[in-house]
Amino acid sequence: MARDRFTLDFDPDCGDRALTDARHDIVIGRWQGLRELLRATGPDWLSRGHRVRLLAQACASSSTSESWLAAEPHSADALVLRAATETARAFNLAIAAGRGVPIDQQRIDTAVLACLQAADAYLDDPTPWISLISVARLYPSGVRRQELARWWDELHRRDPYSVEGHLQILHYYSSRWHGTHGLMYDFARDAAGVAPPGCALPVLVQYARVEEYRYALDAAQGRRSAVGLAEHWTHDGAVSDVRRTWQRWFADRPRGVAPGELRDLNYLTHAACYAGLTDIAGPLLRVQGALATRTPWSYTGDPEKQILKWRKELRP
Repeated sequence: MARDRFTLDFDPDCGDRALTDARHDIVIGRWQGLRELLRATGPDWLSRGHRVRLLAQACASSSTSESWLAAEPHSADALVLRAATETARAFNLAIAAGRGVPIDQQRIDTAVLACLQAADAYLDDPTPWISLISVARLYPSGVRRQELARWWDELHRRDPYSVEGHLQILHYYSSRWHGTHGLMYDFARDAAGVAPPGCALPVLVQYARVEEYRYALDAAQGRRSAVGLAEHWTHDGAVSDVRRTWQRWFADRPRGVAPGELRDLNYLTHAACYAGLTDIAGPLLRVQGALATRTPWSYTGDPEKQILKWRKELRP
């Protein structure tokens, strides 16, 4: 029997070749490719958010965004990227410091100010508001409810169905940060409930379930066999949630997913596999093809081994 030569591609850019080319410019300190990419992206908010987020992660350890801003200090795109880059740097510091260790508040304030400047420079763009809500998590006590609500309203007015924007609020409301599991799930289900057919927002419930799992896994000190974790993906509520997301987002979808939706697809595929819903998991694995994201698979084991195992069992 011939060996299965199927190879997964964990492309960090999720198949966005134009983004990959632009990120190569960062390595050599050239900012012009970033400018051309964001100019060509225009007001496609899904692609723009995906590209800005990944460019910012690459720029966080370089001075490329500062070089662009120095050359074009009034460029709205440069200001938006600088805001996302400062946000990424703040999170990198928080990760390096360790869970529960506060970082210098001035660093967080710098990111917030950059986000507000970017929002003023590009009035229609939801991206700076996503960065702003994201960095708000890093304040030890969060931000005032009224302030968060105002930022959320600004984002929602510009892009009411932004999965990334909703995801940042979901993280803020999680037990890991400034809320509870209940508050997180309520937000996810409320957002899913108002999403139009074909919108990816229902997958927020799967993001919430992964977040709850990570929190429980931390409490169990990494023991996946801990009491309660075995049924985390398979109880009736989890299974029903997967079916609802499939029906509302994906069942009647005539095409695949955009690069900015690949992570969302992986969250739903992961949930369907672990819920034992082979009638859903098979078609999702087929749509996913060779492209994959490491999360959420990395939270339940080795991503490549898990996906290949399910592909072998389900033969999509």
